[in-house]
Amino acid sequence: MGTPEPNNTSEQNYDLVVVANRLPVDRITNPDGTQGFRRSPGGLVTALAPVMASSDGAWVGWHGGIDEELDSFDKDDIHLVPVPLSEVDLELYYEGFSNSTLWPLYHDVIVPPEYHRTWWDRYKKINQRFADAVLKIAAPNATVWVHDYQLQLVPQMIRLARPDLKIGFFLHIPFPAASLFSQLPWRTQILQGLAGADLVGFQRETDASNFLRCLRRFTDYSTKGDVATPSADNQMQNLCQAKAHPISIDTEQIAKLSRDPQIIARAAQIRNELGNPKTVILGVDRLDYTKGIRHRLKAYGELLADEQLRAGDVCLIQVASPSRENVDTYVELRDQVELMVGQITGQHDTLSHTTLRYLHQSYPLREMIAMYLAADVLLVTALRDGMNLVAKEYVAAHQDGRGVLVLSEYTGAADQLTQAVLVNPHDIDGMKDKIIAAVNMNEAEQEKRMRRMNRHLKINDVTRWSEVFLAELAEIGATTSANAGVK
Repeated sequence: MGTPEPNNTSEQNYDLVVVANRLPVDRITNPDGTQGFRRSPGGLVTALAPVMASSDGAWVGWHGGIDEELDSFDKDDIHLVPVPLSEVDLELYYEGFSNSTLWPLYHDVIVPPEYHRTWWDRYKKINQRFADAVLKIAAPNATVWVHDYQLQLVPQMIRLARPDLKIGFFLHIPFPAASLFSQLPWRTQILQGLAGADLVGFQRETDASNFLRCLRRFTDYSTKGDVATPSADNQMQNLCQAKAHPISIDTEQIAKLSRDPQIIARAAQIRNELGNPKTVILGVDRLDYTKGIRHRLKAYGELLADEQLRAGDVCLIQVASPSRENVDTYVELRDQVELMVGQITGQHDTLSHTTLRYLHQSYPLREMIAMYLAADVLLVTALRDGMNLVAKEYVAAHQDGRGVLVLSEYTGAADQLTQAVLVNPHDIDGMKDKIIAAVNMNEAEQEKRMRRMNRHLKINDVTRWSEVFLAELAEIGATTSANAGVK
C-alpha cells in the first residue's frame, strides 16, 4: 500500500494527535441558552493539555452527541476533531463490543463476555472512522497517541496508511492472560491492531507481559525482552515495544484543594451531618461489577452483624456513580447493590444514626476532596482494576498524614501504594480483619504510611507519566525512522 499525502486542504496539520473514544469536553448550556462545551475535569486532559498547547496538538474523539456531525473547533488551546456516532454505533461498537465483549474479558471474565459478529463488524468500522479522522490532520512525522480498549485497531490502520508517523497506544484497563484472551474469536486481529504502535503502554508489568505472550502465541511476532518483531512477510514491519507506564493524578492540584478552607469546612460539615461518628469509611466507584462493591457491602454488613462495628460509631459512605445504564449486567448490579444497602440499613440503622449512606450519583472534584478529608478509611476493593485513581486521590488529599487506605491487590495502584492495607476482596473474612485493623490503626502508623505514599505521588504525577511516555515514544520513533531509511 502506498503512503498517501497527509491530510486534506480544509484542515491544518498537527504534530501531536491524541485519539480517544471521547473528546475532553462536556456539553453545557450557556447563559444565553446556546449550546457550548467546557473542558472535562479528567486526569488525561490535565496531563496532555499543556503539551498539546505547546506542540500544536489536536484531539480526535466523539463529542457525546448522537446522530450529530460537528465541525472541528478549538477549546482551551486544543484543536478538537469530533467523530460522529449514531445510536446504532453506540449500541454495537460501544455498549456491545467495547463494554460487553472486551471489558468483561479484560477484567478476568467476572461476568461472561458476549461474542457477536455484528458487534465486531461495527467495532472495525468505527475504528476505521477514527483512524481516517487522524489521517486527515496528522502532519508529516507527527506523533499519534491512541487511548484505550475501544480503539485497539487504530494503530495498525494508521500504520498501514502512514508509516512516517510515530504511534503510541495506552491501555487504561488490564490486559488479560493468554488463557483468557484465547477465547476472543478476533484475538489475532486485535493483537495485530495494537502491534501497529511503536510503543504500547500498560498499567502494570503483568499486563505488558500478558500482551507479549499473546503476540508470540497467536501471531507471527517473536519477542525479545519488551520488544516484538514481526515476521518478514508481515505487512507491518515496525518493531513494537510493550512496557508498563502506570498512570497517575495531578498530585499538586489535589493537595492544594485539600488545604482550601472552604473544602476543609465542608469535610467537617459532612461528618456533622452523619452524626459525628467515630469513624467514617468511604467507598467511591463507578457502579461496575469490577469494583467489588457487593463484596465490600457483604464484609461491612457482617462486621455490623458481628457487632465489631456499631451504629453511631461508624458510617460507610458509598458513592456509586451511574455507569452504562443501558447494559443489562449493570442494571442487574444496581438492583443487587440497592437490595444489599436496604438490608444493611434496615437491620442496623437507628433513629439517630445511619450505618450506610448510599449515593448513586456523581460529584464534582471539590466535593470529592471534602469526602476524602471527612473519611478516616477509604475502601478500594476492586476485583480487577487497571489502576484506580481514587486510591491515589485519597492519599494526595491527606497531606495531614491522617487516614488509612484499604486497597485491593488486584489494582494497578497496589504496585505503587505499597504502604496501603492490601486486601484480597474475594476473602470476605480476611477483608473484615483488614477493615477492623484500618479502623483501629493508631495515628503514628497512619502518618508513616501516608507520608511514604505521598512522597511517591509527588514524584510520579500525571504530568511525569505523559512526559515519560511521549519521550520514550519519540526515541523509539526516531530509531524506527532511521531503520526505515536504511531499508
